[in-house]
Amino acid sequence: MPRKLPPFVVRERSRHGRVMFYFRRGKGHRLRLPDDLQSSEFKSAYEDALSGRAGAIKRQAAVPKNTLQWLVDRYRESQDWAVLSPPTKRQRENIFLNSIKEANNPVYTNITVGTLQRSMDRKAGTKAAANNFLKTMSGLFKWAHRNGHVSQNPTLGLKRYKLDNPDGFSAWQPEDVTMFCDRWPVGSAPRLAFELFLASGLRRGDVHKVGPQHVKNGVLKYRAAKNSVAVTVKLPQFLLDTIAATPTGDMRFMVKKNGEAWTSKESFGNWFSKCCREAGLETGKSAHGIRKLAATISADAGATTHELMAQFGWKTVSQAEIYTRGADRDRLGLQSSSRVADHIENIIPRTLILGAGKIQKNANKSTI
Repeated sequence: MPRKLPPFVVRERSRHGRVMFYFRRGKGHRLRLPDDLQSSEFKSAYEDALSGRAGAIKRQAAVPKNTLQWLVDRYRESQDWAVLSPPTKRQRENIFLNSIKEANNPVYTNITVGTLQRSMDRKAGTKAAANNFLKTMSGLFKWAHRNGHVSQNPTLGLKRYKLDNPDGFSAWQPEDVTMFCDRWPVGSAPRLAFELFLASGLRRGDVHKVGPQHVKNGVLKYRAAKNSVAVTVKLPQFLLDTIAATPTGDMRFMVKKNGEAWTSKESFGNWFSKCCREAGLETGKSAHGIRKLAATISADAGATTHELMAQFGWKTVSQAEIYTRGADRDRLGLQSSSRVADHIENIIPRTLILGAGKIQKNANKSTI
């Protein structure tokens, strides 16, 4: 159900699917408002428009058509942009904003492979940031090339940096689970968060939002916030018991001590990381590491790639194969070696050489 809009605010959708908001009182001027209804920028702009303060909302100056800012604005009106998840959009908008500011809004046709490589080199101290920069620019210029804005895609040929820790967040180990559960018993909020992470495999952005309304007959059905993928999970009895033993909210299982819901996944994640440190876990162990542990356990138990995709809300096979690849190699290696051994046993005669090995030693002993 669409969010109720403040008075005099109208919602419009562009032909590319982008949602925009405008303020207009009666037959007065129509003023563009920021896109995020919940942002402080929107609230401030709306209050200014409502109060009628002169010059409160200024029309943006025309952006020169040949600049990077102009190209980014057109990209954000496209279907390529519309299908991205809200977190991805926020990340890329920040990268665009910083890039435009650092390069003084350059002419986008002057951006070359060398230009982008130098930008990546300046970010090489944080390889993940450099890789995110490349991924963002790649999305922009793929769209620009396809739509005739540039004759060549300058991101082609650029390579991501090899990460020092390609697996990202550290997966939890059994000893981590023991330490955490010893510190946080059943009935505590940290223990409930941990068991939700482990049994459901949900991300932190979903765990702090799920509640009783998402569970029916022990089955949790939820649409992941990151990519809108539907997730269906059978909750084990131990988790249902933990929920029943823990103070929860009416619409959310995870609430603060005062009963209020967490306002963001970041604040919820920071709280859980603090709980991990209080339990004595090493720095770096976080909520995402529990998700990795859950996926590893599922894969080792024989879950298929598509089963993992259904539980953990992944869209691509490659994400699930990160976990099934190792488990499948171990399992298939054992199966294959057993087949080879059985075949060898059938084709190689098992006749013994008289006098060899232990037989020879025993024979020598008998002649002494």
